[in-house]
Amino acid sequence: MSFFKKLKERMFRSSDKLGEGLDALVGLPGDDVTGMKPEFQSSSSSEKPGLIGRLLGRTDEPRRTLDDAMLESLEEVLIASDMGVDTAVRVTAKIAEGRFGKRISSTELREALSSEIARIMEPVARPLPIYPTKPQVVLVVGVNGSGKTTTIGKLASQFRTAGKTVIIAAGDTFRAAAVEQLQVWGQRAGVPVMTAPEGSDPASLAFDALARAQDEGADLLLIDTAGRLQNRQDLMEELAKIVRVLRKKDPTAPHNTLLVLDATTGQNALMQVEVFRKIADVSGLVMTKLDGTAKGGVLVSLADKFGLPIHAIGVGEQIDDLAPFDPEDFARALVGLDG
Repeated sequence: MSFFKKLKERMFRSSDKLGEGLDALVGLPGDDVTGMKPEFQSSSSSEKPGLIGRLLGRTDEPRRTLDDAMLESLEEVLIASDMGVDTAVRVTAKIAEGRFGKRISSTELREALSSEIARIMEPVARPLPIYPTKPQVVLVVGVNGSGKTTTIGKLASQFRTAGKTVIIAAGDTFRAAAVEQLQVWGQRAGVPVMTAPEGSDPASLAFDALARAQDEGADLLLIDTAGRLQNRQDLMEELAKIVRVLRKKDPTAPHNTLLVLDATTGQNALMQVEVFRKIADVSGLVMTKLDGTAKGGVLVSLADKFGLPIHAIGVGEQIDDLAPFDPEDFARALVGLDG
């Protein structure tokens, strides 16, 4: 199954919610959802589309004039999908350009919305860069429960499959469950996982892991970190210490700082980006759990507000459920269109 099909199937909560809202805006046959009677291309059910329409496979669809009231409703639908107020207003304004006052169908509205979302996402859709530097040190940050540990395991496995040598450092030394989960992924991927006794200094483990990666000529070193946001000052000091210690071995490390976000948190993801950008020099994002939420629009809001690279998205627990971010596939899946 292609990742787009998987994405579309598993994002049904987001696409259904957004799609239903768009359908309701235009109005379905026999409905008066918006308080306005929907208009139709044909005035009689016995009329058939013209030759061009038949050739293109068009069928009669309800249409509604794109006016101020419809645009206001569209903003509300986008905000409800967690796109955020500012982004929803900008997207709605773009859709109005060249269409205001014209009759529009639900399919046309979905296509227009998909194009605008893809336009916003295109500049941030960048795979995790691989540098000639060996080892490339990737620091992975994020709140506990965001899917950080699973993401590290999937990345390690995918890089290993691509022929890269990888070492994982289980730097969240205060959560035994996180260490055990990484060890399971390490065994599955054939990647060594360096651990330390519970409660040990994560910076010391990171230093030892980098020394080993240098000695063995590893391509990548993935370092897990704690994510206890309730103690921001402690976390900030811990991450700063890890960076200081890494730079004693390699002044350019870490080469990437990935922030893993959980899509089910909705607009809270924006707050997490704000916090972690202050705590760590975040270079890119990974969004997980898009299969478990009706809030997929938050990814559009993140791209619009921060412009940080989105390296990958996750829609499940299997190794191939994490894939490079494709803006067009995501946009079409989000609004419920076929690929």
